[in-house]
Amino acid sequence: MILDAPVRVRRGVWLVPDTFVAQVLPRVQSAAAASPPTSAPAVPVAPVAAAAPVTLEELRVRSYPSFTRIVLETSGAVTARVETSAGKEARVRLVGLVAATRTEDIGDGFVEQARLERAGADAVLRVVFEAVGGDVKVAALADPPRVVLDFLRPGDSMPPRDQRDATAPLRVIVLDAGHGGHDSGAVGPGGLQEKDLVLDVTRRVARLVEERLGVKAVLSRDGDHFVPLRDRTSFANKERADLFVSIHANAHRETASTGVETYFLSSEATDSGARQVAALENATVQLEKTPGRSGRLDAIKAILWDLAQSEFQLESSRLAEVVQDSITQSLRMPNRGVKQAGFYVLGGAAMPAILIEIGFVTNPTEEKRLKDSKYRDEIARAIYAGLADYKKKYDTRTREQTPGPRATRER
Repeated sequence: MILDAPVRVRRGVWLVPDTFVAQVLPRVQSAAAASPPTSAPAVPVAPVAAAAPVTLEELRVRSYPSFTRIVLETSGAVTARVETSAGKEARVRLVGLVAATRTEDIGDGFVEQARLERAGADAVLRVVFEAVGGDVKVAALADPPRVVLDFLRPGDSMPPRDQRDATAPLRVIVLDAGHGGHDSGAVGPGGLQEKDLVLDVTRRVARLVEERLGVKAVLSRDGDHFVPLRDRTSFANKERADLFVSIHANAHRETASTGVETYFLSSEATDSGARQVAALENATVQLEKTPGRSGRLDAIKAILWDLAQSEFQLESSRLAEVVQDSITQSLRMPNRGVKQAGFYVLGGAAMPAILIEIGFVTNPTEEKRLKDSKYRDEIARAIYAGLADYKKKYDTRTREQTPGPRATRER
């Protein structure tokens, strides 16, 4: 194409003849055809917009028995390059990421701290170990864009769960009393607070588990204090727990709602009711004051991809069914069933995990029962019986498996 007027540049803006625009853009061409193209004045063309910088949306940390995972969710694609991994510190360059300096204290017994720093046009993640680090596994994923960094513990004496002896018995159960501290959870018309109710029941279950089942019971909280949702399963992972059981009480605007239901984790809720219960429990995220966490509930779906729970979904469903049957049969309560939903508190558990809703504090009749110490004993015994039944069935299944160097638990 030959231009009939010279190209000019004024203040960084390129000026070209309107005949050029007319030939390139059909809509302009029809308008320009009415006038001859001789010595036509130049028209400005807007400069090409620069690509938006890629920024950090959220940084998440999960601690597992054999590694610590750091996830960086970004506004666009980022390339991660491991510069150093051995010794006291690992450095990972995040090419093209524009991020402000940020420090995340981890202190999980392996990683002491993670520091995100500017490095020219890029960012660098410095991971400081309490002793020394091991290998680093890197994965870049989309929808949403994120970089997953797994920092492996060097020479960990405990192999990953999928390589443990299939006949390993259940030894540790983490019992998680929901809410606590400034998070009261659901509150009944008579003033019963969920946080107090479930802590009392959880303590009773723990005593039964240790006295009768011969299994170590560890509580994620043993007092009236707040524990962030993500720290609960991280705690279970550090304890190398075999089961994670979170105990809650339900609430509904319909005060006649009654019954017991048990959940295991899934990215998709079983029904609208399950979705509402998950939203209610996940609202605790808004009360967390951890630096750097946005507390957005829409982040729940985005993080489900990196949770270890999918590996244990079958065992989680089995555990949920056994416990649900035990509670409803023992207490003769309406059976609301076993359901699935995206509970943040179950995310990241490296073991079968369930959440039990032991009743509705918003139901005046049910609230009255839940205040009664004898009834709480009955609830605790019913949960214990379900755990004992699951352990018996689990032990039977694992005995039937042939152990080997790569034996895995049935899932």
